[in-house]
Amino acid sequence: MKKLLTMATVAVLGASPVLADLVFPSLSYRTGPYAANGIPFADGYADYFTLLNERDGGIGGQPVRLIECETGYNTEKGVECYESTKGEGSLVYQPLSTGITYQLIPKASADGIPVHSMGYGRTSAANGKVFEWIFNYPANYWNGASHAINHILDVNGGDVSGKKVALVYHNSAYGKEPIRTLEELSAKHGYDLTLLPVDHPGQEQKSQWLQIRREKPDYVIMWGWGVMNQVAIQEAANIRFPMENFIGIWWSASENDVLPAGDGADGYKALAMNNTGSSFPIYEDLNKYVVDAGKAAGAGDQLGTVLYNRGLYAAMLAAEAAKKAQEIHGVGDITPAQMRDGMEALEITAASMEALGLPDFGPEFAVSCANHGGPGLGAVQQWDASAEKWELISEFGPSDADVINKLIEEDSAAYAAENNITPRDCN
Repeated sequence: MKKLLTMATVAVLGASPVLADLVFPSLSYRTGPYAANGIPFADGYADYFTLLNERDGGIGGQPVRLIECETGYNTEKGVECYESTKGEGSLVYQPLSTGITYQLIPKASADGIPVHSMGYGRTSAANGKVFEWIFNYPANYWNGASHAINHILDVNGGDVSGKKVALVYHNSAYGKEPIRTLEELSAKHGYDLTLLPVDHPGQEQKSQWLQIRREKPDYVIMWGWGVMNQVAIQEAANIRFPMENFIGIWWSASENDVLPAGDGADGYKALAMNNTGSSFPIYEDLNKYVVDAGKAAGAGDQLGTVLYNRGLYAAMLAAEAAKKAQEIHGVGDITPAQMRDGMEALEITAASMEALGLPDFGPEFAVSCANHGGPGLGAVQQWDASAEKWELISEFGPSDADVINKLIEEDSAAYAAENNITPRDCN
């Protein structure tokens, strides 16, 4: 009888389909000088996938497996993480580092694994004809540079001729990314541009801010990350630079960047690619299924912060692309190539965000064969020190398409020529 029962059990188990995991690697950094920014993003990214597993049983009935790999924001370690995890069936990489992204572009393209450098990385990867496996929607760095100048134009009645603009930037591939765009926009609008590099990790900036105090630029734009942001904002407060004229990119826009300066950070502005706070319906489910259940990636103290929301947003976009891939191919256990198809057909609408419990969380956008960057919409947020919160002070608006698209075409054409790539026909 025992033998018969055992045989019957084996037969039932053998008849049951074994669901394969959908693997999403997370190249995180919870250590080092950039940990203060890396931790909330990694928490948000992980918690969203945990929510999908606990509440929905995964994506399209397929459980999600997150592989977190510590990079310390180090390019070499990031490449090692990629090499050690790509064989796990990884569907898409989000490097969270422009330096790592540049190294992964040729590797992932050759391996047939998509990369999503959301709002960072190589800007010209927005050209899907050349960069078939690389995506940077919903906006890129050149969009961000244009958004900053557009805001300055708005507060000056459309005329910034003769104004002085200084760029304080992380002296790396990341920080150098907006320079070309700002130079083009300077030629177009007539402002004077000063470039002030800050070496890694950014704790020493006395000379840059002494130069700012001496030359008195009308506006300062910052391309910083990690401790560099905190130091810059404190230095700006020390020389009493008007904070409403200090504008950071969306990676210089977290609570960790402004809180150390106290009231001195009041009025500081930064760009945004998604909304702020925890007043979205999805947070009820996050608390119920993830935090209160003891399954949060971190201490549960980052929910609603800018970078937690950014990680949440990145995971949401990945999950929606996976759903789209399942729909296109009629299978649950998708491959990296099928994931790429889902990313290229992704469309985020107001209705879809509301259905996900994220109404007005970000801009509407669509991806296509030719356009892997979306429409490049961005908003401006401002820090209220008394309330200790960020507030969006603008709608999500466009960048200067005439300038940006021309630069993307030129840079992607040069990359294609250097690497013997024949651009795809997207008609």
